[in-house]
Amino acid sequence: MKKIAVVGAGLVGRAWAIVFARAGFPVMLFDSNPDTVAKSLETVASNLNDLQEFGLISEAPSVIRARMSVAKSLKEVLDGADYAQESTLENVEIKKQIFADMDAIAAPNTILASSTSTFMTSAFASDVKGRQRCIVSHPVNPPYLIPLVEVSPAAFTSPEVTQRTYDLMLAVGQKPIMIKKETQGFILNRLQWAMMGEAYRLVDDGYIGVEDLDKTIKDGLGLRWSFIGPFEVGDLNAPGGIADYSRRFGPMIYEMDSSEQSKPRKWSDKLIAQIEKERRQYMQVSDIGARSKWRDRRLMALMAHKRTMEKKDQPA
Repeated sequence: MKKIAVVGAGLVGRAWAIVFARAGFPVMLFDSNPDTVAKSLETVASNLNDLQEFGLISEAPSVIRARMSVAKSLKEVLDGADYAQESTLENVEIKKQIFADMDAIAAPNTILASSTSTFMTSAFASDVKGRQRCIVSHPVNPPYLIPLVEVSPAAFTSPEVTQRTYDLMLAVGQKPIMIKKETQGFILNRLQWAMMGEAYRLVDDGYIGVEDLDKTIKDGLGLRWSFIGPFEVGDLNAPGGIADYSRRFGPMIYEMDSSEQSKPRKWSDKLIAQIEKERRQYMQVSDIGARSKWRDRRLMALMAHKRTMEKKDQPA
């Protein structure tokens, strides 16, 4: 592909720009608010310096930044683009309009992909004339640090478009997964939200406090999950592997899932206020920006470690 278009240059769009430019692709960004692009490119420069510090880029930040340019219009950003990554506001009506506009402007072979974490491709592209080239490429934010991408086509998406999108994600160093059929929340969020629902229930029912719940993940499950997923966990945690694990623990898991405690419930204002109060004991809202930067640097260190270990794990 000769050119990547990024439509929407906010938090997610600028992160995608790093992913594509880092991999050697020319990237053009467009946002309806010029100030957003200017601020995003300032942040990109800082992000690239951090990536260099942790050894996560092989070129100078200035070289990668030079692959990025700014478009003044939707027409300009799509001109000559082989792939467009839409990262506008998470509003289905906005996405319907932007995809209709992109479809009317872009060349017939341009892939039109969305970063949405909420809407299935069919929710915003069903009425698009060229809907066969529309698809979701849902990243985990920030995608230049967390490589997973959920490639989620609709039933009407062309198999060629799906494969080209998957191949592009591999080419830029991401780790794509193929969603076999559309589902609300895709895969990552369905897993994440299932755990969030249980976390809120455990706090709501008085079993544990917010900080200790977080410790359970960051100092427990999260360490394991950095390297292996739940099915491999099961495979390694029973002498006879995953089938043995399923037979041992399946009935217990079913019993928990079927209990009154595990039924879905709405988060009450009282519960939200309780969780807010406990979180504010450890961090003020005004500190969220700084803590986010701290998180990203921890992710960089983890990614650098994983790369080192993956190289060591390669057969001689």
